[in-house]
Amino acid sequence: MGQELSFHVSGLSVPISIRLTLSSEIFGTSEDEAPELDHSEDTENCETLTAIRYAHQADNVPAKEIENLRQESQALNSIRQSMGSMEFPRKVFEKVFTNDINRLRSMEDMWKTRKRPNPLDFDTLTQASAKIPSTIASQDQRPWTEAENFSVFCDSMRRLSHRLKQSQASVADSTTTPPPVLTFDKDDEDTLDFVTASANLRSIIFGIEPKSKFDIKQMAGNIIPAIATTNAMTAALCVMQAFKVLREDLGKARMVFLERSGARVINSDTLKPPNPNCTICGVASARLTIDPARATLNDLVKTILQKQLGYTDELTINSEAGTLYDPDLDDNLPKKFSQVGVKADSFLTVIDDEDDDPHVNLSLSISEKSIPADQSPISLPTTITIPRKPKPAAVAPLTNGTTTTTTNGHATAPTTTKRKRSPSPTDDSFESTPNKKGKMQRMGDLHLNDNSSMVIEDKGGSDGAIVIDDD
Repeated sequence: MGQELSFHVSGLSVPISIRLTLSSEIFGTSEDEAPELDHSEDTENCETLTAIRYAHQADNVPAKEIENLRQESQALNSIRQSMGSMEFPRKVFEKVFTNDINRLRSMEDMWKTRKRPNPLDFDTLTQASAKIPSTIASQDQRPWTEAENFSVFCDSMRRLSHRLKQSQASVADSTTTPPPVLTFDKDDEDTLDFVTASANLRSIIFGIEPKSKFDIKQMAGNIIPAIATTNAMTAALCVMQAFKVLREDLGKARMVFLERSGARVINSDTLKPPNPNCTICGVASARLTIDPARATLNDLVKTILQKQLGYTDELTINSEAGTLYDPDLDDNLPKKFSQVGVKADSFLTVIDDEDDDPHVNLSLSISEKSIPADQSPISLPTTITIPRKPKPAAVAPLTNGTTTTTTNGHATAPTTTKRKRSPSPTDDSFESTPNKKGKMQRMGDLHLNDNSSMVIEDKGGSDGAIVIDDD
């Protein structure tokens, strides 16, 4: 009956899904109207109705179940026909909150370990809500009482039925326009009032804490419809891969993806090995069995971690309470596990503090067991291999334009690859230096030795100026 939408609060399923489904069934297009059904008692139509709802063949469904489906369909059709009348809210209320709940209560096996739901009475709530103002729906920051939810439920039913009747009348003469429907929108006050009141009434029936209109608006706005066909495909693919896991044939297991675009709808990829840098799969885990009467923290460090698993002294052991051991905190070594707050179902994290080639973190879950006195008070039931953390990739050093060459295993002095700045004749810091082709000579006046016409003269003035004459 419509889209199945649900969410969970404090472990209890709040029945917004049913209310949205009810909204779609009453004010939208009923699933029974999708194909042409006349709801008669002939066998063919019973088979069609059953196939639509449960995807079973009619001869596989008990006759009593078929009769129940027929009665359900007729009851909903009667409710839809009464839309706009004064009896419309009563019929919906008694169908959903009274008759359906009484039918649930009659299933004895369902309530052997759970509290039975309590049906609601329309007349009783009508009297209780007589003095509740119509403006109660605007109070959206607090949960409404049972009577207030009933008042909003009836009022929203009248508003929605009036809207739908008006829409139907506007297209009554059209042969091409499809019949109008009302759909849920969290920003539509009428539909939001209906869903809020209906969900809260259903919650009251099952002993679930009601929510405010504001809270339900937030929750309903985040609900994603569950598509039955997609769920079925996903479940089937999961089971197919689970068979490979059960057969311990992980080499053939695959990660499978459903894609809406591309040449193939279903694509797969091989499983990747655990990534040591990942916070989830980069942690090794094992179960540690201890004798609570004898096992000490020193047994864990010396016997298990260092002797059996190959750890060095550079390690840290953490519990939920904090650090139990590190090289500078060895006071707890002679203490029993119970004395340091470690008991069954506790977790310990072992961190390898070695600088070179350390192990990934090791998570140990603790189980307690009485172990004979001639055996070690602590043990790992299975042999485990703890992977090493990957070494970081080497980063090329920043050279700032210089390189170092290696010849026969010996590094030579760094050489620069940066082009030298050519001295400018107009630079105040220019000084004449010898070049590769000749030497400058100073003989009073300085002359270039390449017969150039440029002459540099040092007048020997006190200002230290050099005059360049290129005539």
